[in-house]
Amino acid sequence: MRLLVIGAGAVGSAIARELASEDSVTSVQVADTSVRALSSLSKGTPSGKLSSFQVSANDRDAMGPLLREADCVIVAVGTTRNIALARQAVEEGCHYLDLGASDRDDSGLWDLAELARNNGKWIVPGAGIAPGLVDVLCLHAVSRFEEARAAFIRVGAIPMDPKPPFEFSFSWSAEKVLDDYTGPVHLIEDGRQKVCEPLTRLERIGFGAPYEDLEAFCTAGGLASLPDRLAGKLQTLDLKTIRWPGHADRMRFLIGLGFAEERSLDVRTHLTYRDVLVRRMRQRLGGHQDDVVLMRILVHGLLDGRERTLRYEMIQPAPPELGISAMKFCTAIPAVVVALELASGQVEGGGAAPLEGVIDGSRLLEEVRKRGLPIEESWSDGFAPVNQVAEP
Repeated sequence: MRLLVIGAGAVGSAIARELASEDSVTSVQVADTSVRALSSLSKGTPSGKLSSFQVSANDRDAMGPLLREADCVIVAVGTTRNIALARQAVEEGCHYLDLGASDRDDSGLWDLAELARNNGKWIVPGAGIAPGLVDVLCLHAVSRFEEARAAFIRVGAIPMDPKPPFEFSFSWSAEKVLDDYTGPVHLIEDGRQKVCEPLTRLERIGFGAPYEDLEAFCTAGGLASLPDRLAGKLQTLDLKTIRWPGHADRMRFLIGLGFAEERSLDVRTHLTYRDVLVRRMRQRLGGHQDDVVLMRILVHGLLDGRERTLRYEMIQPAPPELGISAMKFCTAIPAVVVALELASGQVEGGGAAPLEGVIDGSRLLEEVRKRGLPIEESWSDGFAPVNQVAEP
């Protein structure tokens, strides 16, 4: 199998290293504009399978030969060319997957479904953790009941050493954080699809010491296709993002002042209020810090005529041996699994679909566990609350 990774940052590097360790993989090509990032990856990955190219994802001519030689491309950077790149990949005979963008960035990919289907290739946006892994696991959990009634997803990355006033740091895209905090939230309530405001419906949640007092609130984007797929089947479905207490209130204050608006600051500049906020978030909250990813998926329903609750739960600290954040590690692993499934031809057909439309839940769960994600499964009688630690 031949894989192409676009982006040699922390996530792209983690993906490339994991792919290069696979016996079935013969070639891993990595494209990035940064010589430093490519050099760092090469020095840290002693594998003859790895080759690097200093090219931009926005350069169609340069990308052509790389896509032509690959069975699957994984886009691990933000790019304004994601739709054009997906089209080019399919036309060159290459599967395409990325790690998720805002809803508006993904929307044009679905228009390429017929082209992908005719070429026998897949376009899979959002192959990280959320959207991605959590959606597949939720759908899989629902399928294990005779009659599922409610599903709750709680997931987020929090710093191990939170600093006021935001009690938050991130090692991924500031734009993605803001998209999640400002976009419409789709969910199912009383059996019907509904839309609510982000940063609302606050609840307390605990995972045991030292994560026993946290908050969770609604954010956009993470549920992917689940509201459409599960409408009419569930009474309740929602996803909430986990943070240290107080974060949602502080972000609501900033956004309420208009700092996330895509409106120019002044007639003499093209900068918007959102541009400035993104820059300041990168400067003050961005960069590598030790973090932990917390995930809990609860599904209530009837099984063998009894009310039961199925729980998937994960506490994943940053892996010190890899030198990357927990969030980047948890994003990279599902992408690696799906890329290998696509490149090996184990996924038949073609088209454009979110992760839950491409890979079986039990298969994904098995493979991400093998690669180090400590996802635990437990059953309990009755309808257990989502915000409490599981009984031992």
